[in-house]
Amino acid sequence: MPEPHVSREHLPIPDAPARPATSLDVRDQRPAYEPVQPLRPPEGAPNVVVVLIDDMGFGAPSAFGGPCEMPTADRLAEGGLRYNRFHVTAICSPTRQSLLTGRNHHSVGMGATTEMSSAAPGYCGIRPRSAATLAQVLTRNGYNTGAFGKWHQTPARDVSPAGPFDRWPTGEGFEKFYGFLCAEMNHWYPVLFDGTTPIEPEKRPEDGYHLSEDLVDQAIQWVNTQQTLKPDIPFFAYLPFGATHAPYHVPKEYRDRYKGKFDHGWDRQREITLAQQKEMGVVPQDAELAPWADGVPHWDELTDAERQSAASLMELYAGFAEHTDVQVGRLIDALEERGVLDNTLVFYILGDNGASAEGGLGGTLNEHRFASGIPDSAEYINEHAEALGDATTHAHYPVGWALAMNTPFQWTKQVASHFGGTRDGMVVHWPDGISERGGIRDQFHHVIDVMPTILDVAGIPEPTTVDGIAQKPIEGTSMRYTFNDVGAADRCTLQYFEMVGNRGIYHEGWMAVTRHGTPWEMVQSGRKYFDDDVWELYDTNVDWTQARDISAEHPGKLRELQQLFLIEAAKYNVFPLDDRMTERENPKEAGRLDLHGDRASITFHGPGLRLTEETAPNVKNRSFTITALLDIPAAGAAGVILAQGGRFGGWSLYLHEGRLSYAYNYFGLQVHKVTAAEPVPEGRHELRFDFGYDGGGVGQAGTAVLHVDGKQVAEGKIDATIPYYFAFDETFDVGLDRASPVTDDYPIADNAFTGTLHWVRVDLADDQCSDVASEDARDRFRAAHD
Repeated sequence: MPEPHVSREHLPIPDAPARPATSLDVRDQRPAYEPVQPLRPPEGAPNVVVVLIDDMGFGAPSAFGGPCEMPTADRLAEGGLRYNRFHVTAICSPTRQSLLTGRNHHSVGMGATTEMSSAAPGYCGIRPRSAATLAQVLTRNGYNTGAFGKWHQTPARDVSPAGPFDRWPTGEGFEKFYGFLCAEMNHWYPVLFDGTTPIEPEKRPEDGYHLSEDLVDQAIQWVNTQQTLKPDIPFFAYLPFGATHAPYHVPKEYRDRYKGKFDHGWDRQREITLAQQKEMGVVPQDAELAPWADGVPHWDELTDAERQSAASLMELYAGFAEHTDVQVGRLIDALEERGVLDNTLVFYILGDNGASAEGGLGGTLNEHRFASGIPDSAEYINEHAEALGDATTHAHYPVGWALAMNTPFQWTKQVASHFGGTRDGMVVHWPDGISERGGIRDQFHHVIDVMPTILDVAGIPEPTTVDGIAQKPIEGTSMRYTFNDVGAADRCTLQYFEMVGNRGIYHEGWMAVTRHGTPWEMVQSGRKYFDDDVWELYDTNVDWTQARDISAEHPGKLRELQQLFLIEAAKYNVFPLDDRMTERENPKEAGRLDLHGDRASITFHGPGLRLTEETAPNVKNRSFTITALLDIPAAGAAGVILAQGGRFGGWSLYLHEGRLSYAYNYFGLQVHKVTAAEPVPEGRHELRFDFGYDGGGVGQAGTAVLHVDGKQVAEGKIDATIPYYFAFDETFDVGLDRASPVTDDYPIADNAFTGTLHWVRVDLADDQCSDVASEDARDRFRAAHD
């Protein structure tokens, strides 16, 4: 029972009124003053751990019948509950924003990822202050809170040393944060933040470093410290892994555990998984495999080389998944050793969306390359098979395996219309609050239901104001009613879904859905009109997997649900719909603010600055100049002056063997180099690099010219450039090249400029090309000739 003076509906909780002084001398004060007590949660509030796996489908983990061995998920499920009708939003940032606010993703401005945000309210990437986060509510009710891993909710333009920091994890309620803010991360050489401070791990892969292990080490250390100092205060630990999102980086021994286990192919794997799911009881006995996606080859239609490459990529993914789960197990073991596991409410969410099809039909060794429309051949993948999982690869498996990992459903990540994109397994473990062991819960629930469940269990009311700002109601429903009542009737009976134009509506078991796009077609060839989309109808009361479209038999029901979708979509800021994918990653094309705005010249003073791609000067698809003032010591100098990206795409201006050099890494396929013939001599010099863009669209060629003290010293042609994105997990670096190197002319990490860098300036020309202009021109041409 909360203290009489505590009102938890208004946060922060007001200070308790002080008693007036009753004497001149403190010794005579009656009653004597007592120390101000620290804020405490309601009595009996448990610890809370939320673990979120990235890019995992319903049919992947062993806890739900899949081929990826996840012993910790199995263990927690055997001691708790499996939820087999749990849903997410079909892509990462929106699921995370919904998870931590208890609201639908468009309600809190996250209709797509932060890198794809636009000006529309439902897609702006900015959480409204009227939707306080779970961490803010728990912290202001006395919990200690920490987050470790992938955040991916901060507006892209805010991720810089200049902030603002109010929508970083530490500004959103977490007292401790250790992890990364972007979509994905190199697990061997990550660029991280401790709070708001940029850091890179001191250990390296040769020292045994791996990001997933590091995150759990940090979480365990934080919990141990918190429990040592405040054992009577509950904690909330949020552990959103970068795994199993690409790149698939994993120690070789985990990959080798699955050698040959997927040679039977994805069609057979679906059958094996469905049989196992039925045996476990996580799907009904009459569940059918949903239809195979059009355009995706069956296993027996592949060549021998294609089967070999596809199987090796799936082996890699499965090893990645198991390795991640083993790290979760270390955290669970630590909680058990401290004697706090039984009173810790654990949510183990096995996917923030369905399995990803973003590796294309054949898979890839570089997902950024495929995202720009360049596939890898099976032969190319097989040539690099031994390297899979190491720092030289940025791999992603083929679409066929994504479909198999979503068994028994159809479609994949991004496809919010179908369960392959939105239904993931979830395990809930809380021995002190859940009596059943190994139970299955089939009530329909959504990720927005996690926050109200935690508040319900902790005895904390939904706040009506936070920092003086009225709060919009939490839109989720507590799942606590299901904990000890297997037969409880559903309380979540209505839920809309939408992602990049794919949309659906669930109501009392019926679903009307329409798939607008194909998730592995990352760059659109032309505009698709929403009015042309074909709707399907499913009765999931009897068709659990969306296997049979009955729209032709029930046109009235379909129209009823289509109208209901319009009502819900209007209510939650879904309109206007936006189906752009890779194109939206460019701020100019997306229509969102850029940190640098229209600035054409930006000067960086001294070395050390680290920026994300969204906060760096945008040099793509345009001409630009880099000028640097530096001192060369008597012994000569080497190292990086300015670099962006890394091994899988980027550019670098540097000194190699004392000579001014420029390298352009085109998706890891080719590294164009331009190098001066003579070293830069001792003394102070002004070095300049000019890039003249050929124009004529995005991703075109250009000419690179190097100058030393105004004299041209080298010139070369860059045959093609990267149009949309260098890398999510790399940075723009002044005075060195962090994470993976753009070129092998210098080593990983140990490549800082050895002279003195006074300043470096980037000047941007006004000739930038964009797909928006190209598409507008095509539309005008079509209108004139139709």
